[in-house]
Amino acid sequence: MTELAADAAAAVNSRIEGMRDMGPAERLAAVAAAAGTAPGTADALVAPALPVELANGMIENVIGLFELPLGVATNFTVNGRDYLVPMAVEEPSVVAAASYMAKIARAGGGFTASSTQPVMRAQIQILGLGDPHGARARLLAHRDELVERANSRDTVLVGLGGGCRDIEVQIFPESPIGPMAVLHLLVDVRDAMGANTVNSMAEMLAPRIEEITGGKVRLRILSNLADRRVVTASVRIPAAALATSALEGAEVAQGIVEACALALIDPYRAATHNKGIMNGIDPVVVATGNDWRAIEAGAHAYAARSGRYGSLTTWEIAADGALCGTLEMPMALGIVGGATRTHPAAQAALQLMRIGSAQELAEVAAAVGLAQNMAALRALATEGIQRGHMTLHARNIAITAGAEGSEIDRVAKAIVAQGDVSVACAKRVLEGA
Repeated sequence: MTELAADAAAAVNSRIEGMRDMGPAERLAAVAAAAGTAPGTADALVAPALPVELANGMIENVIGLFELPLGVATNFTVNGRDYLVPMAVEEPSVVAAASYMAKIARAGGGFTASSTQPVMRAQIQILGLGDPHGARARLLAHRDELVERANSRDTVLVGLGGGCRDIEVQIFPESPIGPMAVLHLLVDVRDAMGANTVNSMAEMLAPRIEEITGGKVRLRILSNLADRRVVTASVRIPAAALATSALEGAEVAQGIVEACALALIDPYRAATHNKGIMNGIDPVVVATGNDWRAIEAGAHAYAARSGRYGSLTTWEIAADGALCGTLEMPMALGIVGGATRTHPAAQAALQLMRIGSAQELAEVAAAVGLAQNMAALRALATEGIQRGHMTLHARNIAITAGAEGSEIDRVAKAIVAQGDVSVACAKRVLEGA
């Protein structure tokens, strides 16, 4: 059992009273105490966590570091367990919205999530085939041999219970460059993201595939459309929990369903709708040192798998009036290897969450995405998205206008009260006009 898996069994309380009124140091102490992390573990979440010397070994041409604000979403309960969720993001309202929706969901037991096995695909492109269908048949006849050869490339992974599970072969008889076959390796990568593993297997098999097919192998690389590695998150909210000072809960629930309906049928709305989902997921992916570009690519490809781009979530009203939301998408995350193992802050973030497996991390990230989507739709169905967002954005405006320290909150509150969240207004407040 890994250190992370061992820590995961400890209880966490994600409900921290008065979080928004604390200073950053107080928040860090409160989060560390609520998570029960070892002394000093959370210190890596305070910049500078990554030495330049270590960064220089991670990417090329390093000249320094680029930092994002790191917040913690509170109130999350997923599959009956509490989680404090680190989120690295620059956009105001994201962490607050996720935390608030998690608080609403918490009253009803929180979020439920499940995931399929962590199976990734490697694609091996075969060209120059006079008989692509015959080549497919030959490859499938050598299925056991190819699987065995692939697994010989990573005996450690096989020893952990993973490895190549199967192959698939697709034919493209009328590609722009002539008949083409593409062999897919289906590999259980366990707690890794899996790119290096599946790419290495594909590279090793290429010569043997050329012998079997008589063709020429070109591309041999993973696919980020990880449709064998799918996570599903759902939530059920009693209508009464959605009520505002101006609207009954049933009206809000209906408004959320109606707002989602447009994203289900219109790609223009779906693009922004899904961006809102990724507002929640990407910060978790970044904070844990995972590849957010891969997650984004897989999500949007999955949203278009029917041939038309649509929503990754569905919202419905149950027979008893409860609002029910579901998110389904690929989620190729890892907790071993890459930056998740190299970056001190990524390791601290995983320990703060007490994550025991890559699948568990994917399930929590999906729950955050669903919460973020619910927050956006709720805002659209009630006071509109801009009002709440601009209230939180007011602090940025105050800073831009030159406010410092205690002036930031004073100026932010003043420009919100005046209904003019602008730099010009903030400067007038600062100058006492």
